[in-house]
Order: sequence, then C-alpha cells, then structure tokens
Amino acid sequence: MIKKAVKFIFIAAASLFSLILLIAVISLFFGDGFGKDKVAVVTVKGIITDSKSVIDQLHEADKSPDVKAIVIRVNSPGGGVGASQEIYREVSKIKDKKVVVSMGSVAASGGYYIACGVEKIYANPGTLTGSIGVLMEFANFEELFGKIGLKGYVVKSGEFKDIGSPLRPMSDSERELLQGVIDNTYKQFVGVVAKGRKLPEDYVKGLADGRIFTGEQAKDLKLVDELGNLEDAIDGVSKMAGIKGKPYIKYMEKKRFSFFNLFLGEEADSIFNAFNNQMFGLNYLFIPGKTYFRMN
Repeated sequence: MIKKAVKFIFIAAASLFSLILLIAVISLFFGDGFGKDKVAVVTVKGIITDSKSVIDQLHEADKSPDVKAIVIRVNSPGGGVGASQEIYREVSKIKDKKVVVSMGSVAASGGYYIACGVEKIYANPGTLTGSIGVLMEFANFEELFGKIGLKGYVVKSGEFKDIGSPLRPMSDSERELLQGVIDNTYKQFVGVVAKGRKLPEDYVKGLADGRIFTGEQAKDLKLVDELGNLEDAIDGVSKMAGIKGKPYIKYMEKKRFSFFNLFLGEEADSIFNAFNNQMFGLNYLFIPGKTYFRMN
C-alpha cells in the first residue's frame, strides 16, 4: 500500500514537472510572439551618462532576424557628449532595418542628437525638444574656503593642467581654450543635425542657440517629421518595413539591479552618474536656466 502511494506521488510529481516545463516552453516561444514579425522598442531615458545599455539594446534588436523594424523611444534631456555620440553612431550603423524615433515628454540636446541618426522622427505636440548646444559648468569656492579658513594648493606639470579648478578664478587663456573646445563640439552638433535633417548648416545655426521647442514648433521648423505618440511611431515604422497586420512589440530594455536602485529607486544610478558628469564632463544637456554653447 505504501509502495503504491509513493509510486503515485512520484508519477504525480513527474507529471506536474512535465506540465510546468511544457508551459515554460510554450511561453518562451509563443509568448514572445514566436513566428511573428516584430517591432523592437529601444529605450533611451533619463540623463545620458553611459551608452552601453542602449547600445546593447540596439545590437540585440539589429541581430534578431524576427525584428523587422526598430522604434527608439527617447525620453531624455540629453547628457554627456561622448555617450550621446556613441549611441548616435550605433543608430547610424543600422542599415538593414527601418528605424524611427518616438519622442516622449522631453527629447532635448543629446536626446535630439541621437534622434538625428534615424529616418523619421515622431514627437508629441507638447514634447520638449531642440536645445541644440553644448554646456560645460564650473564652480569657484575660493571665497567660501577663505571664510572658513581653508586654502588649497596645486602642484602641476603645465599651465592648463588644473583648468577649471574651484580653488581660484579662471584665467583669460583658460577661458579661451575652453571656449575653443565648446565651439568645436557645438560645430559637431550642428553638423549632425544638418546632415540628419537634410538642412543647410546656416539654417540649423539659426535654431541652435540652446532654445527649446514644442513638438509642434519643431515640426514647423523641420526638426521632426510627424506628430504622434509611441503607437503612431510603431504603426508608421511597421508600414515602412512592409509588415502586414499588427506587429508584435518587443521591448528591449532590461532592468538593472544595483545597491543604489534597491534603496533609492531605479533612477538612482542615473542621478549619481549625472552629478559626476555635470562636475567633470562636456554635455549636450537641457537644464532650464543654463547656457548651452557659450561659457559664462
């Protein structure tokens, strides 16, 4: 009797395991739109401080044979120049699939820079975009340190090695050098917009003083192509790619776990990196009240 009960339990457990395995296999293939043409959604959100996660999404979408088109969903005020340029370059390399951008609440500065690498840009009428320009910030704590009795000393190998030091005022030669860096990076931004939007550089320069636009204004200025939301962008790129019927949407973003995110939320790493970038970096970044391509 006991042997029969044990045998029954064993058979029941094996059957349950087989059922779970079968459900998992079905979910893996058919739950992921198996056999259907897909539109991949790549997400660019928050302040752009690192390019790796977005580039990983782009590479995975580009290499997936069932992905026929890509929508890059941008909801970002921009960020680091280097990171923005790296993402733009990888976007520009995708040749075998149709790629469009869908702008969320904000797609400004570096976020707009990335958008210039695609065939078509969608924006909501109230999206904040534009902010074409470059920003580098410095602080001077010399007077504050003097009030609390602190004095800093620097030993350096050359005149410009401690350029931007918060311990002393900036010299005219340092300001001139940094302005040259800003102007060169600004020129790169203008060139990308002119090339991507097929506009004369002089026309772009007339818009590239750091000002922002609504999506509606940007469309009138030829900075975006269509007014519409994410669903409109998906429908539009599906037609461009020749997808018949409703495509399966494949979201490429993967959630990252970190100590900071566990206690402070998923944007904590981005905030920490953004602070670091603001202190030490060259930025394509929209922050209200800032200057975008000239140093103060």
